[in-house]
Amino acid sequence: MGSKTAESELTPAQKKKIRAVMKQHRMDGKVPQTAQQSIPFERMFPDGICRVRSNYYTQTIQFQDINYQLAQQEDQGAIFEEWCSFLNFFDSSIHFELSFINMNTDAENFEKSIRIPLKKDGFDSVRTEYSEMLRSQLEKGNNGLTKTKYLTFGIEADSMKQAKPRLYHVQTDILNNFHRLGVTARVLDGKERLALMHGMFHMGDKDKFFFDWKWLPESGLSVKDFIAPTSFSFKTRTFTMGNVYAAMSYLSITASDISDRLLKDFLDMDSSQVVTMHIQSVDQNKAIKTVKRTITELDRSKIEEQKKAVRSGYDMDIIPSDLATYGKDAKALLKELQSQNERMFMVTFLVMSTGRTEQELETNVFRASSLAQKHNCNLRRLDFQQEQGLMSSLPLADCQINIQRGLTTSSTAIFVPFTTQELFQEGDGSLYYGLNALSNNLIMVDRLRLKNPNGLILGTPGSGKSFAAKREIGNAFLATDDDIIVCDPESEYTALVNRLDGQVIKISPSSTQYINPMDINLNYSEEDNPVALKSDFILSLCELIVGGKEGLQPVEKTVIDRCVHQIYQKYFENPVPDNMPLLGDLYDSLLQQEEKEARHVATALEIYVKGSLNLFNHHTNVDIQNRFVCYDIKELGKQLKKIGILQKKMVSLMM
Repeated sequence: MGSKTAESELTPAQKKKIRAVMKQHRMDGKVPQTAQQSIPFERMFPDGICRVRSNYYTQTIQFQDINYQLAQQEDQGAIFEEWCSFLNFFDSSIHFELSFINMNTDAENFEKSIRIPLKKDGFDSVRTEYSEMLRSQLEKGNNGLTKTKYLTFGIEADSMKQAKPRLYHVQTDILNNFHRLGVTARVLDGKERLALMHGMFHMGDKDKFFFDWKWLPESGLSVKDFIAPTSFSFKTRTFTMGNVYAAMSYLSITASDISDRLLKDFLDMDSSQVVTMHIQSVDQNKAIKTVKRTITELDRSKIEEQKKAVRSGYDMDIIPSDLATYGKDAKALLKELQSQNERMFMVTFLVMSTGRTEQELETNVFRASSLAQKHNCNLRRLDFQQEQGLMSSLPLADCQINIQRGLTTSSTAIFVPFTTQELFQEGDGSLYYGLNALSNNLIMVDRLRLKNPNGLILGTPGSGKSFAAKREIGNAFLATDDDIIVCDPESEYTALVNRLDGQVIKISPSSTQYINPMDINLNYSEEDNPVALKSDFILSLCELIVGGKEGLQPVEKTVIDRCVHQIYQKYFENPVPDNMPLLGDLYDSLLQQEEKEARHVATALEIYVKGSLNLFNHHTNVDIQNRFVCYDIKELGKQLKKIGILQKKMVSLMM
């Protein structure tokens, strides 16, 4: 499986290299003849454990992103320290691999996921226009790429029975470490791992993954038959995989100081690619002995140079600068390993670039190479090892490329796998909230599916807070069937409400529309006693009216609660509109109490019952049937505006 090159065009070293590679990867004495034979695992189990070789078993965990690049420097430092501790968890018996897979999604299906379905309710023209806006925003970002991140780990064991409990133990520890980082992670089962490899093998086509475990005994096929591409064609520096052109390269880490943006820059490329990091921890004692041996060799070379200097008649302290630098660095490394909680890791960094044509492939490889050079590293092709490079990129924790770079814990951790958390939730309830500041991807969120569904819009004057609120209101109206209630203190939402055939309720001293703050119904609360929640609302109302830094005193709260229960008895005995209590009934009931605190509260209420601010001492005469209701309270004075906002909250609970 590879291109044939005339023997006369190869140097002896190239011939030797080709023979070594072919010998290493023969199967039963033969070069793989089918695409299935090239896939380097023996068996996939339904629980997600894969037997790569007879004594090697692996498992894969998918993890989500967190906001690292957007975090403050102090928070970045904390994340980096936790990531260092995460890496130090892996001892030399655990092989692990980090996989970062960017794959093109079906553009048509992706566009469907953000399109607002038409409902034939008279607003489809608005829905079409809004969907067109979302489509234009989609083109600005990278939502055409699905970016996923995985950690695959493996252990050596004599049998599945021996491997399973240890894999489960390692899996639990890894999930706990992710949890400490604030990262959401989950273990993939066998079908999900197969689907992942199927996606990698079919980047250039729209072939869907269809598989069920019960099909295997009936068909006589293996799991590889369901994931393998139509063909592999491996050449010296490139290969084709079905209809896609690809090339494997490795990162030669030559920079003395690496930025934590190196990995991010690779992951931000807007093309299908796979970035893989194979990381193998070195036994601490072995690493220290290796460094000590290196220091001994450097000291021996230094002595030889000094002897040569004496024989030549010049100062023995003059030695080659490289020798002095290497000796200093080696001693610093030894100190880190012995006293600074650093471990030694062997890292292999692979990049698989793809393209729909050879020209596009070469362009993407060139762009990736430029990114590496930007960070003083080199991206080099894996000549004659394209097949081994591809198979090493699979989430199997099986590295077939013997190109490694030794790095300490902190040097390895500089490849921080976190950039920015994406918020894109599919579904009819997802609303558009803008573009991600780093990735430019759409932010589509259904608040009800978040841990905290509440929201707050902050910004300087003129920055677009009201526009953002109107856009969200319009989006919710068009995309969902939710009720929408607006409290409008500046009368700026009326035009939107009228355009969407909503209901505007104007509350003002001159208005003939009234809302009774004492309204209650049997569905007012999910609690057994709706009066209890109503009493809490009236306590808040009285606290707002009575005022003061300390609010209501305990005795005042007691008498108000007592009066609330009394005035609702008549209504519950005969629940007709005429029996609904008014604020005046609460006032009268307070005056009948013996406590002086009750008279104090009643006196504070008097202006809202008998005085010039008696707007809320009327029975409700507004029939709220519309799903989009706006309460216009602009003309309420300062004394009534706070009560109006509180009143709107009460009405929203009753709807």
